[in-house]
Amino acid sequence: MTDSAPPRDDPDRQPLDRPAGTAVPLPLSEARRDVLYALKRRGDATVDEMADALAITVAGARQHLTALVDQGLVAAREDAATTRGRPRLRYRVTHAADGIFPKAYGELTNELLGYLDDPALEEALFDRRRDQRIAAAEARLAGLDLEGRVAELTRILDEDGYMAAWERLDDASFVIAEQNCAIAAVARAHPCACRSEIDFIRAVLPTAEVERTSHIVSGDVRCAYLITPRPR
Repeated sequence: MTDSAPPRDDPDRQPLDRPAGTAVPLPLSEARRDVLYALKRRGDATVDEMADALAITVAGARQHLTALVDQGLVAAREDAATTRGRPRLRYRVTHAADGIFPKAYGELTNELLGYLDDPALEEALFDRRRDQRIAAAEARLAGLDLEGRVAELTRILDEDGYMAAWERLDDASFVIAEQNCAIAAVARAHPCACRSEIDFIRAVLPTAEVERTSHIVSGDVRCAYLITPRPR
């Protein structure tokens, strides 16, 4: 059985090297996760090959693959080896699905940092990261008032994986809340990582006092920063 090609203007029929998109759609059912993992292990596959690999029907494999294409987690293109009849499609996992698969970035970073015998070198590494983040953020914050800087900084933190949001309080102060710590595995082993974070926020909000009021590494459910404008 072959799979018919999608319309030429179908946005899901994308090149396999298309850049990663936005956040991975969740939740992902166990069955579709199994399909995604099996496809990742194979590299690419047709519907029939996936059905054989997972011992499911061709119709079931096609249904799961179509849904994963709709989510942007899988891309399809015509099989160049097709010799007759309608061209088959070959499916492959996209970069947008990277977040679904196991990663060991935190463990690797901790291992590499553990090779530094001099604590001053570790501090210097995090200071350099902080300075680079400050320079990148300032390019986006230039010319904004404090509220604008808080809003844009929150967008930067959210893009970096912190699941950040902000609000203005009745006394004209602000709160930035991070529901996720993007560097939690490193921060638990290396406290200077957290110091670098608050130093970064303070540096890009120079007209305000910044106080961390809750801390994920300390057992809180989020990191939160109270931002109070300095008197003129």
